[in-house]
Amino acid sequence: MRRLLPLALLAACSSQPDYRAEEAPPAVVEDIDFERYQGLWYELARYPNRFEDDNEAGPCVAVTAEYALLPDDRISVTNTCAQGSFDGPVEVAEGVARRTGPGRLEVKFAPSWVPFAWADYWVLALEADYSAALVGSPDGKYLWILSRTPQMEDAALDRMIAAAEAAGYDASALEMTPQPPA
Repeated sequence: MRRLLPLALLAACSSQPDYRAEEAPPAVVEDIDFERYQGLWYELARYPNRFEDDNEAGPCVAVTAEYALLPDDRISVTNTCAQGSFDGPVEVAEGVARRTGPGRLEVKFAPSWVPFAWADYWVLALEADYSAALVGSPDGKYLWILSRTPQMEDAALDRMIAAAEAAGYDASALEMTPQPPA
């Protein structure tokens, strides 16, 4: 976790390629049941980013994100990755999210005294059964496809990619995240 925290802070302050040409904000999923949204998600695809790609042992694989509702109406966030391989060193980053509007959250992995480290986390598409989600930043710098399982049906993956393209994101820039076989 010690290594991911500085990288997350650096990522919040550094330049990241923009993979979305649209200037208007993308549409979000407005009616999210966060009781159903919480829990474990597997990252199946992502835009390249420093905090997942620039690790001593190699890029993150077997990435998961776990969300849990907190009593203060915020959401705890625990991101986990294995560096370079499924049995590589495991890094954990713990943060918190706050709701800023329907389908819109801000996430922070920095200490509470750092006021500027909030990053947009918008839910752009969500399967009706909460089995898959497309999340990212409205500026097009970050995008992830998440699933409740380490592998996703091709049809669901195609729907998430189509949703990204419909919202103006460059789906060709997505990189698949290796997950261990089921």
